[in-house]
Amino acid sequence: MTETIDPADAPPIGRARTALFRRLIDIVALPASRLAHQDRSMAADILLDMLFHADTESRQLCARRLRDSREAPRRLLRYLGQCSFDVAGLVLQHCPAYDAVDLREIAEIGTAEHRLAIASRKTVPPVVTDYLSEFAEMHVVKALLDNRGTEISEISVDKLVVRSRQMPELCAALMERLETQPSHGMTMFWWADGITRRKILQRHAADRLEVIEMCAEVFPMAVEEKWADPVARKALQLIERRQRNRAAIDKSPYDSLEDAVNAGVTDGLTNELVQEIGYLAGVKPVTIAKIMSDDGGEGLAVLCKATGLHRDFLKVLWAALKRPFRMDEGDIHPQFHLVSETYEMLTVAKAQTTLRYWNWSLSSAIPTSGLKNLRSDDQIANDTAQYSAAQRTASLVFGD
Repeated sequence: MTETIDPADAPPIGRARTALFRRLIDIVALPASRLAHQDRSMAADILLDMLFHADTESRQLCARRLRDSREAPRRLLRYLGQCSFDVAGLVLQHCPAYDAVDLREIAEIGTAEHRLAIASRKTVPPVVTDYLSEFAEMHVVKALLDNRGTEISEISVDKLVVRSRQMPELCAALMERLETQPSHGMTMFWWADGITRRKILQRHAADRLEVIEMCAEVFPMAVEEKWADPVARKALQLIERRQRNRAAIDKSPYDSLEDAVNAGVTDGLTNELVQEIGYLAGVKPVTIAKIMSDDGGEGLAVLCKATGLHRDFLKVLWAALKRPFRMDEGDIHPQFHLVSETYEMLTVAKAQTTLRYWNWSLSSAIPTSGLKNLRSDDQIANDTAQYSAAQRTASLVFGD
């Protein structure tokens, strides 16, 4: 770290020291073709010792001269990078000689300004992005995500998805990264804004036709075993082609899913009716409750399209939830307009995949002891390897 010098105690700086200091910088900055490695190393050791006793202006001079150097010894560059930011800022963002270990050490020791400069470098190695993603510094993380020269590991994306629940403005930036996987997008959907939700559905909703075809022979086996294996049953519920629960119709007091949705307007959308709609739609109570209680409402569009409900029933559900359909001026309410556009945008196959993924991830990982035993954000962020995609999603959506 920088040694603080009290100007009152410092000896006067003579011409010899100033000249030597500048000459040593010139030597260290020479290209490899002009100077032997051993000479550069010795000159850098002397220069570093002099920097301990230098003022800010002199350190800035050194940093400016070495900012583009590939040959300057990294011990010298690490010192400059750990100085106060008015010095470090001259080298951190541009100097190509730093390696991943150097940058991570500087990020640990430095301030948010140091970390922002590192996040804005032309290239940022994964070990550095992983460390920067642990900080709750929005401007640093945003610069990291916006920087196309960064290499973000899946572990880093996992951590940033966890952070995004408390910092939802990260969702849009994460959706622009190629490293973001469908499991990340489908999890962030529940706290992302409307524009980001649409991107998630456009980018991550799949038709799963290849998966269905490859696994087709497994379904008769599961039927023959009477769906006795819970692990296979939960996995196949994500892959299965049909969405509505036809067996539930025989036990339902309603003639169809459409009949149950209409009852929401005439009789009121009670908890019992919400669960019944969920059973008829082929989703678990926890999934239908999440869709119905979601403020944005895009989940309703997914539900209607996936189950084959006509667009008119989207209006019926909207009315049953007592949400505004028109503005005071008579225009369509912008939120319903957004939800309606989401319905039109989705294909049935992609809507089914989305609904099935939600149902699988939100319900299959809930502990038998209930929601209260779900993992916390910190547990998941700090131990990403211990949880499946479904466990992560359920814990982030329903956890504290």
